Amino acid sequence: MYTFFPDLKQDHMHKHIKMPRSKIVEYHDDEKTAEYWNKIAQDILKKQLNRQINTGVAKNVILFLGDGMSIPTLAATRVYLSQKTKQSGEENELSFEKMPFTGLSKTYCVDRQVADSACSATAYLCGVKANEATAGVTAAVELKDCEAMRNTSNHVFSIGRWSQLKGKRTGVVTTTRITHASPSGVYAHIANRDWESDSLVLLDGFDPDLCHDIAHQLIHGETGAELNVIFGGGRQFMIPLTEKDEDGNRGLRLRRNLIEEWEDQKAKSEKSYQYVHNREGLLGVSDNTEYVMGLFAGDHMDYNLDRSPEKQPSLEEMTVKAIKLLSQGENGYFLFVEGGRIDHAHHATRARKALDETVEFHKAIQAALDITDAEDTLIVVTSDHAHTMSLNGYPDRGNDILGIGGMGTDDLPYTTLSYSNGPGYRQEENGIRHDVSKDDLTDKDYRYPALVPLWDETHGGDDVGIFARGPWAHLYSGVLEQNTIPHIMAYASCVNDGENACT
Repeated sequence: MYTFFPDLKQDHMHKHIKMPRSKIVEYHDDEKTAEYWNKIAQDILKKQLNRQINTGVAKNVILFLGDGMSIPTLAATRVYLSQKTKQSGEENELSFEKMPFTGLSKTYCVDRQVADSACSATAYLCGVKANEATAGVTAAVELKDCEAMRNTSNHVFSIGRWSQLKGKRTGVVTTTRITHASPSGVYAHIANRDWESDSLVLLDGFDPDLCHDIAHQLIHGETGAELNVIFGGGRQFMIPLTEKDEDGNRGLRLRRNLIEEWEDQKAKSEKSYQYVHNREGLLGVSDNTEYVMGLFAGDHMDYNLDRSPEKQPSLEEMTVKAIKLLSQGENGYFLFVEGGRIDHAHHATRARKALDETVEFHKAIQAALDITDAEDTLIVVTSDHAHTMSLNGYPDRGNDILGIGGMGTDDLPYTTLSYSNGPGYRQEENGIRHDVSKDDLTDKDYRYPALVPLWDETHGGDDVGIFARGPWAHLYSGVLEQNTIPHIMAYASCVNDGENACT
């Protein structure tokens, strides 16, 4: 067995070293018996055998997007969720992991092995792969190519627009700025994801009157203007530098208050509408309101661990309100919901916040599952790309997922969760690795260790999961190109041209 490494012995391969432990729970004694595991396997087998395929029409479609929600993030979150209540976690399931059909999505973009959130949004929303940092356009548009962006033959439209053209209500919910990369894929056609306001277009040397920014397209674009629900952060990108928002944040636009223009637009259409800026306002909106814009922060919404419940609604609350509002339409709806700050926490190597944001995402999906009918509502849960966080070592069962995972050959501990790169990098001192046992691992802002120093941790190129329930959910199986995702939704809800569930 050790022909090439004669000095190694088997007992050295998995040597049990005494080390600091942070064990939360013990596993159950029944798990030591074969009967326990055989029963679990048989129960799962029966469930698989009884699984029914739904080939009806999806009146409603909800796409949940966990930004940066890699497979390791799911595994770690299962444990984190249970350990918050002092329960075992490895065998736990998140709400969407209980969905009957699963697959994998290949996330590369036309010009990148590892995707960003804009080109990937173009894939899973518009059905076409694009170049890095561009959204709602084909790969004929390169980064910052304003002229190519203005060429409408290069525009691609989202499942949101396809649904609007069939008379369905549509909505976007996110915990990021409403003009950020992922939500922009629903309504914008942009050559640079950073062009969220006219001032940022001008900063790159282009005329914002010719090359319309993302916020402008949200209010005045053909898709954006028809959105019934707009929930997220990003007020500063909607108002001019001369004005302040409800929290005292100065605007970032050169001119024009787009919130007021949205209100004027809806007033002229003689449709019921309401703009809200906090949780109280959101909960007070009548479900019969046809158009609602809720902007709950000047920038991104706060992480859940930092959020003031009196001020900002949770992702679950925004999701439930959006579904109630959209359900008033006779022809059904399309809703895009993004748990966007999973990604931001990973970029900062703040693993605790990344897992907590994933729990909030799980709660929002459970709420949607509870108030919708699998017979007529297709719910798809996926991610745009992975991250470099790994779950590693040989920690004991029930060990704190955010704690120490093992000991290195240098007799220093390492954390169960760590990153390939990012701001959590610690430089060795005198050739000695940093001792993480001296750190406060309970700090919500603790930066988990990284191998390579970077200001921001990068995305990962791994495949990501797809989970589905409802009409034609069984088509989300196998390993799929990411741009297949909206085509299946369109087939199931009959908003595409050509063959679909209705024909």
